[in-house]
Amino acid sequence: MMRWPLALGMGAGLMALWSAALAEELPLRKAGLWEMKVTKVGSAMPDMTMQHCIDPTTDKEMSDSVSSPVRENCTKRDIRKTATGYVTDSVCSFAGVSMTTHADIVGDLNSAYTVSSTSHSDKGPGGKPLDVTAKVEAKWMGDCKPGQKPGDIVMPGGFKLNVRDAEKLKNWIPPQNK
Repeated sequence: MMRWPLALGMGAGLMALWSAALAEELPLRKAGLWEMKVTKVGSAMPDMTMQHCIDPTTDKEMSDSVSSPVRENCTKRDIRKTATGYVTDSVCSFAGVSMTTHADIVGDLNSAYTVSSTSHSDKGPGGKPLDVTAKVEAKWMGDCKPGQKPGDIVMPGGFKLNVRDAEKLKNWIPPQNK
């Protein structure tokens, strides 16, 4: 039975965008319902699609919750505006593991964007280096659904939570592993 830590469960799509993009320098996304499809190569984590209801406050809160550890643990945090979006590069160390990440963010944060990132970690499973390629395809779906409030996330298998209640994810078991 595999248990997903917080960074893998909720953070798959959100962290891929915000940690790679160093959120404090990236504009906030348009308020409403966003669908995010996350695919990874080189990781044991399965592909997933999730929906996320946001408003400016919850998008900023998520950005702030990621940017603080990034500021504390990254020696390089570069973001550059391009004609089609942004390019980011970072070098970070978490729990003694060094990670170098490059991300291309194409599109806008009002209707649709794609984050394509490559990461190299000096220690992956078994202590071997790990290279992961991730892609997040996000599109704005319109207003949040009736009954949803900002911060609500619908994960694979219908698992629902609000980002303000993220502690619940520490013990979430993905549907295919129950």
